[in-house]
Amino acid sequence: MPERREFDAAYYGRFYGSQPVHTRRRIGVLATGVTALAEWWRIPIRSVLDVGAGKGYWRDWLSAQEPPIRYHGIDVSEYAVRTFGHEHADLATWTPPEQYDLVVCQSVLQYLDDAQVLAAVPVLAAACGGLLLVEVPTSGDRDTVIDPDGSDLDIHWRRGDWYRGLLDEHFTEIGAGLWVTRSRYVPFFELERAR
Repeated sequence: MPERREFDAAYYGRFYGSQPVHTRRRIGVLATGVTALAEWWRIPIRSVLDVGAGKGYWRDWLSAQEPPIRYHGIDVSEYAVRTFGHEHADLATWTPPEQYDLVVCQSVLQYLDDAQVLAAVPVLAAACGGLLLVEVPTSGDRDTVIDPDGSDLDIHWRRGDWYRGLLDEHFTEIGAGLWVTRSRYVPFFELERAR
């Protein structure tokens, strides 16, 4: 893994070009599901922080479907900031200005080294006042889930229990990549929680 990855126009062209890792439509499906589950659990979503906001698909969906929701996107990529209009920020050193009802962290943690992830998880916890959505490929996914032709394999491959151990300090895992902050009581049924 290189010391510092350049998430430049070439990176976006490769992974969001003709065969993108995520599409506007797929993120729309995910956002619909996440916000519907939040409503089911009576967790109001009035604000969203999008970490590694990239092309801004969450922002676009929210503005089309849920206009009253405040959106804030951060990205470490100068290209993404300049092109798609996010705040330039490194998750491992950023200080959240407020708490957000939903924090989205898709395809970010695998690019950080261990020390950066150890610093980033408390930042996610400080930023999250409700739900956290985490998507990160693990070493267990490498041979069974990941499409090697359409995925960036130049990442830090870690075990899922390593990430869970860090997230468990601040969140309760619900499942499907969703976590609820421990500072917020939500009356989940036992089988609604992952463990």
